[in-house]
Amino acid sequence: MFGSISLATRTLSLTVVFIMAVGSSSVSAASIRALILHDSEPGSSYNKLGKAYAIMLSNLLGHFDTTIEIKPVEDYAAGEIETMDITFYLGSYYDNALPEAFLADAASTNRSLVWFRYNLWQMAWDEASDFETRRGFRFDGIVGLNASPSPANKAPGFFDTILYKGRSMVKYYDYDAQTNSVFADPEAGATTISDPAIASSVAEVVNGDTGESLPYVVRAGNFWYVADIPFSYIGPRDRYLVIADLLHDMLGVSEHAQRFAMVRLEDVGALTGFETMQTLTDYFLGQDIGFSIAAIPHYLDPLGQWNRGLPQEIPFADATELRQGLDYALERGGKVVLHGFTHQYGEIRNPWTGVSGDDFEFWDIVRNRPVAEDSTSWVLNRLDAGVAEFRAFGIQPYAWETPHYHASATANRAFAQRFGTTYNRVVYYTSDVPDFAGRNGDPDFAVGQFFPYIIHRDYYGQRILPENLGNIEYDISETDPASSYAYTWQDLYLNAQHAQVVRDGFASFFFHPFWLEPSLGTPGLADLQKLVDGINQLGFTWVDGSELSQAALRQ
Repeated sequence: MFGSISLATRTLSLTVVFIMAVGSSSVSAASIRALILHDSEPGSSYNKLGKAYAIMLSNLLGHFDTTIEIKPVEDYAAGEIETMDITFYLGSYYDNALPEAFLADAASTNRSLVWFRYNLWQMAWDEASDFETRRGFRFDGIVGLNASPSPANKAPGFFDTILYKGRSMVKYYDYDAQTNSVFADPEAGATTISDPAIASSVAEVVNGDTGESLPYVVRAGNFWYVADIPFSYIGPRDRYLVIADLLHDMLGVSEHAQRFAMVRLEDVGALTGFETMQTLTDYFLGQDIGFSIAAIPHYLDPLGQWNRGLPQEIPFADATELRQGLDYALERGGKVVLHGFTHQYGEIRNPWTGVSGDDFEFWDIVRNRPVAEDSTSWVLNRLDAGVAEFRAFGIQPYAWETPHYHASATANRAFAQRFGTTYNRVVYYTSDVPDFAGRNGDPDFAVGQFFPYIIHRDYYGQRILPENLGNIEYDISETDPASSYAYTWQDLYLNAQHAQVVRDGFASFFFHPFWLEPSLGTPGLADLQKLVDGINQLGFTWVDGSELSQAALRQ
């Protein structure tokens, strides 16, 4: 059935769901030179998609001691593979005409080469390359959806489940019957191992409807083939984690078996009650868990959303309960992370209430663009103002967390100028000033990415502590119509189970203290305790994020 290439569905949009928003370093003895080649598609609305994938791969490589170069495969020069320790080719553009120099070098090299999904047939089906004899497997074609979806058959099935280390990593799929739109990345390269002495299947992918199985990752010495692009529709339980783990083997670095757990109290601001902080602190202290506190120093409610229509401003000096709560926590092992200056922007709804902790601060989410003031100096001034309010009372934040994880490229680079450690997920752009509408015929992409382990240097120069499990959420739409999303402690526990497949992996989550408020009627504390117990049973070691920080605050 795989004798020819078929292109069932070409769904290329990127979707990442953000849940709302001592020393596990794995490095080699010498810096590894890595080349990432990606497709470009001039004149297409997907021209920069390959670059987006390349950015995400480069971020994962930032966990290791690597020197990284990213470029379009069209710009490849003969012999470049031989100058690198490892080369990655991201085949995201179907039947892209690859340079002859690249195909020739890829066919003959003994250097490490990792090929993702499309266009392998240009080498594998060329008799002159002697591909099957040399690599020990054959390329059979591209498989996609089992049938075209319809309102009557919304999920026809595809190769959607990757089996790895005893876990089933399921690829995301959704279908909108009204628009007849598929939200998924169902295509995969089909291969067959013909010489087991040379090639082996490192992970399998199973068709959830038919039960058929194919190699998902094939290894033939230093040559690797990955059946799809594991950076689209990523989530905490899918094949993205497989690649994050296999990078250890692809790069040839030593394994680190220890796995760590971290917890962060989120959006702690002027309205956070002392008793809530006391209860949570006492619990963590009793469990011998060091914890982080994402604190907002300056509270603003410019539209009076929560103050009977009257604007309200509470600087840290006037936030008595917050100061008392932080003092209590810091004396018992808590560590502060600066979570924005005001965690909101201006006197507008961006996009919800304009209140600190609710809205975005470093991105105009309403217009989906950088804020009008966006500049390095503007960002640094806000960081400095936030630090100054804390320092006046003897509090030193050890890390930075971007409000709602979303900021401009300029802002992300500025964060790294003040803080040696960032503690969050990140949104990345294919241009510093992205043009998502493609007014110049070349639209940009924004991709959100979480990390299963420490990233020592990301695309914007940040050192990142991971948050990869998400957070507990409750459906309280009866009292707050905007809060209708539920994400249980069991969901986070299942995420932690999947995180176990990653060497150097973390089980890192955050928790909102307001879930302890009696007026909400949620079992917040009990669910937090159940989650912590579950993570303990999985064998993760709790670590204080500040112990992993680097040059806590840069002067």
